[in-house]
Amino acid sequence: MHFPTTKVFGIAFLISLLFATLLGCGSTATRSSTGEYIDDSVITTKVKASILEDQALKVAEINVETYKGVVQLSGFVSSQSDINKAVILARQVKGVKSVKNDMRVK
Repeated sequence: MHFPTTKVFGIAFLISLLFATLLGCGSTATRSSTGEYIDDSVITTKVKASILEDQALKVAEINVETYKGVVQLSGFVSSQSDINKAVILARQVKGVKSVKNDMRVK
């Protein structure tokens, strides 16, 4: 069986493109994969919602960022108890591996 050269090169190109695409979706130490990015976005949204639902924290200036399941809380709150509450709420969200607290009392 003999394939035309253009078909062989075309198939080889498609296989190479597929392989390169799959490698591009993987994560590294400094970059999240597509799936991890989506998971982190969901975690961030859930943590923000949890904080906003709490009446005491609703007015707090808390920023939430997530990278590979690690949530970082930053911003300003009224008291140490607000900091403790925000950390507890973040830890309760499914998918959170750990919480870094960079919040400050104003």
